[in-house]
Amino acid sequence: MKRALGTVAALFAIMAALLTTTTPAQALVDRDCGDFATQAAAQAFFNAAGPGDPHRLDSEGDGIACESNPCPCSTGGGQQPPPSTGGDSTGGSGSAGGSGGQAVVKRNVGNVVKVTDGDTLKVRIRGVGIRDVRLIGIDTPEKYGQRECGAVKATDSMHRWAPVGSSVVLFSDPSQADRDRYDRLLRYVERKGRDVGRAQVFTGHAQVYVYNNDPFRRTADYRRVERQAKAQGRSLWSECWH
Repeated sequence: MKRALGTVAALFAIMAALLTTTTPAQALVDRDCGDFATQAAAQAFFNAAGPGDPHRLDSEGDGIACESNPCPCSTGGGQQPPPSTGGDSTGGSGSAGGSGGQAVVKRNVGNVVKVTDGDTLKVRIRGVGIRDVRLIGIDTPEKYGQRECGAVKATDSMHRWAPVGSSVVLFSDPSQADRDRYDRLLRYVERKGRDVGRAQVFTGHAQVYVYNNDPFRRTADYRRVERQAKAQGRSLWSECWH
């Protein structure tokens, strides 16, 4: 009888141990991009987590996690600019045509006051004022003058990515000029961690634009998502472009 009771007690002890055994922390804790210092760290975690993106780190479903995180980057070829060392000043103008270089990346925060078209915004920049901002690396159909095919759809898409009143972060690109010939700031625009210009390309509402054969820093990544959009005939690729 004592032996039987001892066996039962041992079984209960084993069951209790099994019930209290924890699974790995990453299976219990939901992670987001803010938990990782760099894109490379987020990508490593994303790859290890397995299929299905259980932590929702890849919002666009293109296999790249936390694209708005700073580099070092494990994919995408360094598509994110380094932190600004020059404060929040917009600085001076670049060459009239929109090509040329800057010494540092400039970072500004502001609010969208107008969506001009599919590749241009008017932004109230904190501490600076209202400025026209031309997104680096993309081109969309002309909305004014002789309206081109897809102009309205491209503008509507920009309204979704950067609606009036929304907060956005602007980044310059040291490989490009600070302003274009129309005195518009040349900037990457990010909202809630998403690269708005890249999103326009990814959804088929913009084409990649390299001015004067002078590639911008995110060219390789933009080209990659453009190929995907074209191959799948997304939006304007099936309606206006070939």
